[in-house]
Amino acid sequence: MSMKLIIAVVNSDDASSVLNGLSRAGYSATKLSTTGGFLRAGNITLLIGVEEEKVDEAIALIGEHSSSRKQMTVPAPAGGVEGRLIAMPVEITVGGATVFVVDVEKFVKL
Repeated sequence: MSMKLIIAVVNSDDASSVLNGLSRAGYSATKLSTTGGFLRAGNITLLIGVEEEKVDEAIALIGEHSSSRKQMTVPAPAGGVEGRLIAMPVEITVGGATVFVVDVEKFVKL
């Protein structure tokens, strides 16, 4: 049996829905709180170990529960000049997921 590790970076707003969907389907996930991206927005990173034949199903569940959407935001000023410039709101896309699948050389459950 070949194992894979799915690493999924998901917007914090979608975290509960993604975790619930995975859990209902019988998947276990380790949740890590992470920050990154253009807005330094909160994300979660999920580590999900699955058999190779279940990778597509797990990715489909992640996609089903992490939709991308448009949001207006005011970016933070660069270079610490806060308050000196009036930033204009910009429309950005948030949500969705970034998913990596890697081979697992060895899997041991203790």
